[in-house]
Amino acid sequence: MLRSFADEVCATMARLFAYVGVLMLFGILSLHGWDQLKADFAAEPAPEATWSVADRSFPAFALSPQDASDKSDKSDTYVILRHPLGGRKDIFRWSGTGEKPAAELEIYRPGREYGPASAAPAGLAARMLTPGAVLESAGVIESKFGSVALLHQAGAKESAGSCLGFFKRIDDPALQISGWSCLGDSLPGRRAAIDCMLNRLMLLTSGNEPKFAEYFAHAELKRGGCASATASADWLTDAASPRLRGAF
Repeated sequence: MLRSFADEVCATMARLFAYVGVLMLFGILSLHGWDQLKADFAAEPAPEATWSVADRSFPAFALSPQDASDKSDKSDTYVILRHPLGGRKDIFRWSGTGEKPAAELEIYRPGREYGPASAAPAGLAARMLTPGAVLESAGVIESKFGSVALLHQAGAKESAGSCLGFFKRIDDPALQISGWSCLGDSLPGRRAAIDCMLNRLMLLTSGNEPKFAEYFAHAELKRGGCASATASADWLTDAASPRLRGAF
C-alpha cells in the first residue's frame, strides 16, 4: 500500500509539472507575439501633422484703408491656418480680373514646426502658382518692418507682367511675412503695391504675446504712406534696372 501510494504521488507530481510546463510555454509564446505586435506598430510611420483651417479663430490682422472712401482694405478671403505643433498663419488673398488671384499676404507665427529659411523661396514659388519655378532676387524695398527682399521668377522680364514675391523673416519675436503681388503694369508699380500693402498691415490682437504687440507698435511709428511708395527706386534697392546717382 505504501509503495502504491508513493507511485501515485510521483505520477501526480509528473502530471503537475507537465501542466505547469505547458502553461509556461503558452506564456512565452504570448509574450513573444505581443512584442512582435508592438514592433510592427512602431514600424508604421506616424501620421504627419498638417495645417488645418481654424474656423473658430478670430482675425489678428487687418489692412488700414488708404483714405476714407477706400474699400480695398478688405481682402476677398481671410484664412487662418493652425498647426498641431503651435504655428499659425493668417492669409489675405485678393482676386484679379479673372479667376487667378492677384495678390497674397501671409503672416506666419511659427511653433515647433518652424522650418529652415532655405525652404521659404520654394514654398513662395508654389504659392505664386508656379510650382517648381526658381526664384531670383529682384531687389529690396524699405517698409515699416525694415528691408524686405523681393523675388521674381528666374528669367522673367519686366514687360512680361510677371508677379513679384516678397519675404521678411524676423527672429524676435519669431515672425515671417511673405506673399506676392501681380498688381501693377511694371516692376516699379508692383514694388509700390507691395510696399503699400505692408505699410497698411496692422495688428488687431496679439493674444498672449506682448513682444509681438510691442514689435508692431514700434513698426507703426515708421509707417509710411502709399503715396511715398510710388517713388522710383534707386540703384541701392532696384536690382532690375540700377541707376547711378548724380550727374557726370
